[in-house]
Amino acid sequence: MIIYHGSNVVVSEPKLIQQNRFLDFGFGFYTTTNKTQAIGFADKVTKRRKEGAKAVSIYELDEKKAFDECSVLQFESANEAWLDFVSENRAGNYKGETYDFIFGPVANDDVYTTFTLYTAGVLTKEQTLEALKIKKLYNQLVLTSRKALSYLKFIGTVPQEELK
Repeated sequence: MIIYHGSNVVVSEPKLIQQNRFLDFGFGFYTTTNKTQAIGFADKVTKRRKEGAKAVSIYELDEKKAFDECSVLQFESANEAWLDFVSENRAGNYKGETYDFIFGPVANDDVYTTFTLYTAGVLTKEQTLEALKIKKLYNQLVLTSRKALSYLKFIGTVPQEELK
């Protein structure tokens, strides 16, 4: 499996660093199988941090070996379990089991409004799940442990001309 990480710096040796906000799948190193999504994230990070330059690092992951040897939580779709998990993580309230890898849909900017309406109590869980069905959801693979990171092999970066 080829995965990408968008940032304002090249990340040839991924590390787990403390995050300053609560994210969909909690603490971890966020990647995706979608190069376009990683490029978009690199753009956002670079603009937000106002330093560095857009960079998308590319990794190879032997998913069969990694997923066989590690604990994995996988969401096939933006279903009720996914919505509960993401809601708890974004609120900083998740206290459940920990996993080495978490894989599933990303609640990106396209679904942010829907998600915000749900967490504010404007939309019910059923209304939110129905609204998410029509959204194009990309994926994210989050590596949450040093063990998970050990399965990554850095293979390069997306060329600068593709990042424009």
